[in-house]
Amino acid sequence: MEKMNQKSVESLELLQKTMVASNHSNCSVVAYMREIRYICSYFPTLSPQEWNDTHIIDYMAYLKTVHHVSYSKCKMVAQSVAFFFRHVLKRPYDVPSKLYPKKEFKLPSYLSKEEMQQLINASRSPKQRAIVELFYSSGVRLEELRMLKLTDVDSKNNRLFVRAGKGKKDRYTLLSKRVVDTLRSYYREEKVKPKMYLFEGQKQGEPMHARSIQHAVIMVYQNATLSHKTHKVHAMRHTFATHLLDAGVDIFTIKELLGHSKIETTMVYLHLQTSKRNLILSPLDVLFQQDDQIANVPKDKSLL
Repeated sequence: MEKMNQKSVESLELLQKTMVASNHSNCSVVAYMREIRYICSYFPTLSPQEWNDTHIIDYMAYLKTVHHVSYSKCKMVAQSVAFFFRHVLKRPYDVPSKLYPKKEFKLPSYLSKEEMQQLINASRSPKQRAIVELFYSSGVRLEELRMLKLTDVDSKNNRLFVRAGKGKKDRYTLLSKRVVDTLRSYYREEKVKPKMYLFEGQKQGEPMHARSIQHAVIMVYQNATLSHKTHKVHAMRHTFATHLLDAGVDIFTIKELLGHSKIETTMVYLHLQTSKRNLILSPLDVLFQQDDQIANVPKDKSLL
């Protein structure tokens, strides 16, 4: 049990109520509560009302030097603290830019077409195959797939309804005809038929746990000898976007299918696109192209 004083406990309870009342997603509530609880435990003798910039900077330095946390983790802590100060402690707090490490630019992990086919074929059950195919064919996030209902599958119009995705936004994305057949096979094979959600857990009518979905995907990666791939679930979302871009789908359509709020987020896939890049000649090849053509002309033996 984490050590914290009564004022910290009361502040955490107020944070939870405030976020629920302001219609934040359950994921955001859990994440903010976790980060503030950690800070409370780090300063067990202080009440949150006593925190100041020095305390927060000290805690962030601890995270970076001891736990070597990522940029996204630091950002989550900073956002949680800012919300907590403004809405719970009722004190203005502007997160100093020095609390953020320099953002690294890393290309998303994705699979080639051959690897994706290899992954799908490595599924050991209709349910595993349905999960993998649905991730790849629609580009949905983990939580979005988990919350898909049977009624969200619109096979007549070849579209999938994503209800309250990130930012609590509804949208439609692609529904592959092939995945519809896979979903039907999965439904027929299930002894306990899904009642409400597309993928249900042990209790009928309740969505499958996120960790269970992740485990199913990890097992398929292992079977396909692709365990070296990182961000296994999200890699299929990146693969969906990259393959669409390679197929000539415009970036704005991909943005809408993925549910991105900013086009800049979608632009990262331009770095992964191969179809156009493979048509580009290196300046070095262009420079010596004429010489290479001359060198490849069959020599007239009479000149020898």
